[in-house]
Amino acid sequence: MTLLWQYRRLAILEEATVTPSWLSHQLGILVFLGVLLGIAVSNLLALRRLGTYPLPSQFPRVSILLPARNEETVIEECVRSLLAQDYPDFEVLALDDGSTDGTGDVLAALAGGDDRLRVFAGLPLPEGWLGKHWACQQLAQAATGELLLFTDADTSHHPQALRLGVAALLAERADLLSGFLQQRLLTWGERLTVPAVFWCFFSFLPLVLAHRLRAPALSLTNGQWMLFRRSAYEAVGGHMAVRDHPVDDIVLGQRVKAKGLRWRIVDVGEYVSCRMYTGFRAALDGFTKNLFAVFDFRLAEYLFVWAWMTLVTVEPLLVLMLWPLGVGRTVFALWPAWLAVGEMLALWAIAMARLRFPLYLMLLYPAHILILVFTALRSMLWTVTGWATWKGRTIPRRRVKLV
Repeated sequence: MTLLWQYRRLAILEEATVTPSWLSHQLGILVFLGVLLGIAVSNLLALRRLGTYPLPSQFPRVSILLPARNEETVIEECVRSLLAQDYPDFEVLALDDGSTDGTGDVLAALAGGDDRLRVFAGLPLPEGWLGKHWACQQLAQAATGELLLFTDADTSHHPQALRLGVAALLAERADLLSGFLQQRLLTWGERLTVPAVFWCFFSFLPLVLAHRLRAPALSLTNGQWMLFRRSAYEAVGGHMAVRDHPVDDIVLGQRVKAKGLRWRIVDVGEYVSCRMYTGFRAALDGFTKNLFAVFDFRLAEYLFVWAWMTLVTVEPLLVLMLWPLGVGRTVFALWPAWLAVGEMLALWAIAMARLRFPLYLMLLYPAHILILVFTALRSMLWTVTGWATWKGRTIPRRRVKLV
């Protein structure tokens, strides 16, 4: 107790000499993280789970649309889970998008056993289109459903997922319903990359406002699971309207809101899961392809956001490590650094628990964020230089905007 009292007395005396401008800076970090905490707590209440909506008396026909390129190892599990849906009227349309593995053979074998499954070979990729977008456009044109469910080949669906998803869309009177899925993480490379992206979405997007305001920027659409009314999909131009944009899902959601249509996002993780990437390199390349595009290639905003996130993450930890050594005691105060780290841990704990990630990952938040910052810079570099590729196809270079 005597040592603790002496340490605290020393802290009070030395913090009295802290430069006021730097203390204001530290307080700014605390306020920023406090706002994020408010968003995260509000999202705990606003994010509804699939299965909490009443079932409708009638179910419209649904077309489940599944683009697949080189998905031989996962496509069978996905298709079988889709065909097992407890839903009265649906079809599954799968398109082999120029695969160089056995994806087409697996789909052909599955199609022979169920007339609800239709399999297509993708047409040649037109100029100015990205591959998956062209595949989705072809699938939508062939669909017969009133509702269109776009999903990915690396997903797995509980038999009740479609029934409950349609119930949620109808109860919300939504034109586009998307969802947070259960992300399966089987390697440390995935654990260090995937949760950080979803932490950002959960901590920065206030769903209370996003569901009430028309502002397109207040939206997040997850292409792993997008349930559209066909009329809304056509009203925003379908994938034709986003044919060369790397984050087609996010832009489609923004276009829905810009048209004054109803966009909603729910928690579908109890019923739909996904293994997004199969290791660190795959995750790094996948997020590299997308991160700069999420900011619509706006350079100044992009650099500011990632510089600020680096500062907010690193500075409090450096203060805590260097302060006992006598470094920076006349510049930084100790207690704001402790509070900042506490706020960060609380933020990560809320997001990890709510989105079904392992809770211990919150302790690794500095590594998560620094890897994400590295990925963001890599994404900018790849975009500017035209190095970006995905599944053997080059992604066209995009014009960078200053603001």
